[in-house]
Amino acid sequence: MTYVIAEPCVDVMDKACIEECPVDCIYEGDRMLYIHPDECVDCGACEPVCPVEAIYYEDDVPEQWAHYTKANADFFAELGSPGGASKVGKVSADPQVIRDLPPQGDPA
Repeated sequence: MTYVIAEPCVDVMDKACIEECPVDCIYEGDRMLYIHPDECVDCGACEPVCPVEAIYYEDDVPEQWAHYTKANADFFAELGSPGGASKVGKVSADPQVIRDLPPQGDPA
């Protein structure tokens, strides 16, 4: 099991979760952040610091965002498990379902 980042993160990417993650498993895509399912140690440190409440334990992802579990895993399909987000930097590998979303949040 792992934590999953869902739709409230799209186009927001506050990154407070990255600062709290003790194992550096939260990676940055073009439009949202992703938690590596094999690198996450299920500590939950990221969840309470997310200002938009986008992070859920895999079994607790709301039904309307259930497909984000797959989107999070798909993000790592080609990237694999590099062993830490900080050495990789931003990765332009958002899954198609994320790329197809209209812009989120306040356009101001």
